[in-house]
Amino acid sequence: MKASEIMTTDVVTIRGSATVAEAVKLMKETGLRALIVDRRTEEDAYGMVTETDVVYKVTAYGTDPKQVRVFEIMTKPCIVLNPDLAVEYVARLFANTGIRRAPVIKEKLLGIVSITDILRKGDFVEKPKALSLEAEIVAARDKARALCAEKGVSSSECAAAWDIVEELQAEAAHQRAKKPVKTYFEEYCEEHPEALEARIYDA
Repeated sequence: MKASEIMTTDVVTIRGSATVAEAVKLMKETGLRALIVDRRTEEDAYGMVTETDVVYKVTAYGTDPKQVRVFEIMTKPCIVLNPDLAVEYVARLFANTGIRRAPVIKEKLLGIVSITDILRKGDFVEKPKALSLEAEIVAARDKARALCAEKGVSSSECAAAWDIVEELQAEAAHQRAKKPVKTYFEEYCEEHPEALEARIYDA
């Protein structure tokens, strides 16, 4: 699944010049925890103001929210998502940065994805990425072995096929945060040592 498939398209925006009191009122009326701060021009970046910003930067200091502007407490530029980004990468981006939501933008604002959207709309329970990735790796390995048998162990086609397998295995290792003891290519090289030479490319 992609970000565009789980995003909420009903996005509420606010001006950076609005007061925090206006932002809080809008959050209460819409039941939202964050508002996207609109761009002033096409070259400008989108911003975001969250309930956490309000509580941590205004309420915690006893400041009058009617005297504080949104641009004083917002995050700008905020981290944005490409609509075609796979959901597992959205989740990993959230985990790596500690954010809970991000706007989906491709030339213009399309929607917003939150942790709640990932949990409620994602298909990771029915289709865990690790399982589909492992199946993809095994299929690529079998294809590489067949191609190498047909074209020759030291052929460029054989080398390119193993590149794909190793890239997929690297992705799986990154997801698990654990490198395999041996890659499929390393196992193949034990049977066909000459395959290693074919992967030494010219600079």
